[in-house]
Amino acid sequence: MSDFRTDPLLEVRGLRTVFHALDGAWPAVDGVDLSVSRGEVLGLVGESGSGKSVTGFSLIRLIDPPGEIVAGTISFGGEDLRAASEERLRDLRGDRIAMIFQDPLMTLNPVLSIGEQMSEAILEHRDCSREEALSEAAKALARVGISSPEARLKQFPHEFSGGMRQRVAIATALLNAPDLIIADEPTTALDVTIQSQILFEVQKLARETGTAVLWITHDLAVVAELADRVAVMYAGRVVEIGPVDEVLDAPRHPYTLGLLNSSAANVAPGERLNQIDGVAPRIDARPSGCPFRPRCPRVQPVCAERDPEAVGEGARSFRCHNPVPVGEAA
Repeated sequence: MSDFRTDPLLEVRGLRTVFHALDGAWPAVDGVDLSVSRGEVLGLVGESGSGKSVTGFSLIRLIDPPGEIVAGTISFGGEDLRAASEERLRDLRGDRIAMIFQDPLMTLNPVLSIGEQMSEAILEHRDCSREEALSEAAKALARVGISSPEARLKQFPHEFSGGMRQRVAIATALLNAPDLIIADEPTTALDVTIQSQILFEVQKLARETGTAVLWITHDLAVVAELADRVAVMYAGRVVEIGPVDEVLDAPRHPYTLGLLNSSAANVAPGERLNQIDGVAPRIDARPSGCPFRPRCPRVQPVCAERDPEAVGEGARSFRCHNPVPVGEAA
């Protein structure tokens, strides 16, 4: 476990991001609170459509119309990112804040060699020679399991497979030892061996340099291996957050328990996966009260009447009128 500083590097309160349509403005992110300290890895998990990726993009204001951040505060090292100019955000991105996208083609320029792109990422923020920058880039490629890195630097993105391009994007994010990495499903396309190597490198970076990491994923096994804390999202809200061992060993929210029970890691070979009944609601069709209630095995009449408030319990909190009893999930 990291020796975290008490003051969060990133602190988000009441974040609300909507998407405008002819019939209204619908919230994809609906009042999210979270924080990440230096040297800490926070896993952000949930099904597709839970709002986790939109949350990540909102934090560095990469939300394009018809999307819009309409409420909340985003504090990074004491600086209000919602009030920051575009020029200031460009200075922060790639230097103090790095984003790893699910699609590496959002990061890589098809007409420049890998070496040109990676060295430029260094030279833009550091005073060194191009030769030194290329040497640093080669070391970064080796860290993510790319063989013959010096030769690879001369190649172009189209000469790499999808998984190799993703590794290049991850290596580029690690280059400048940023203060914060926001990673959106970055290892989904990678095999298990390479994924483990990258998770090790990310943990090492966090431990040795104090980089804070927000790791967005649907894979609870990755969160269990990598994260210090986990935030579980459903219908645009964080429904449970706390130390990863506490939350995954003894979940209090029925949705967290459902995710755990449906994880392949918890099913014996040959057995069917236990899926959560139903599907996550569309942002324009969320039910009244608790949005999870149509799928919840612990639903009560109060769940339709009002949205549950967050309840603190030691180092964790959850939002549920009828939480899973302590010990029942064991």
